[in-house]
Amino acid sequence: MFGGGPPEDAVLIVRDEPYELLGTSSPHGFRLDELDWLSVEHYYQAMKFPPGPHFTRVREAAHPDAARKLGHAWLRRRRADWKKNRVVYMTRAMYTKCRAHEAVAARLLETGEQPIIECSTFDFFWGCGRDGRGENAFGKLLMRVRTRLREEAAEA
Repeated sequence: MFGGGPPEDAVLIVRDEPYELLGTSSPHGFRLDELDWLSVEHYYQAMKFPPGPHFTRVREAAHPDAARKLGHAWLRRRRADWKKNRVVYMTRAMYTKCRAHEAVAARLLETGEQPIIECSTFDFFWGCGRDGRGENAFGKLLMRVRTRLREEAAEA
């Protein structure tokens, strides 16, 4: 993606840190699909599974880290279409979180036109990876959500 380091004007975030407003573990709950979710991480991990007992355990986990651990526990029982749809689920959750929490939306909008980079050195899909050649799927989806929020504000 950007071998040699991120652009100087990039906004760097750490997706799984609870203090990061734009992360998946921040304690900013929301309602989506007629259910209440404690965090984006809870929603994302639960969506890996069809409705049932494990889905409910993930959704009701006491902490985002516990939801993540449960989400990784049953790899063989994931939805068959998970890889194809995981970005859609994450995007829906982040957009809904921004709509539910003005401070989160404001944090995203204050990034202006700057590129957003999820600076995980170990995640080459959601993050930039150790050498900057990761897909940065999380940063890209945040930039799409940012554009949508701006469009909605312009229409209002």
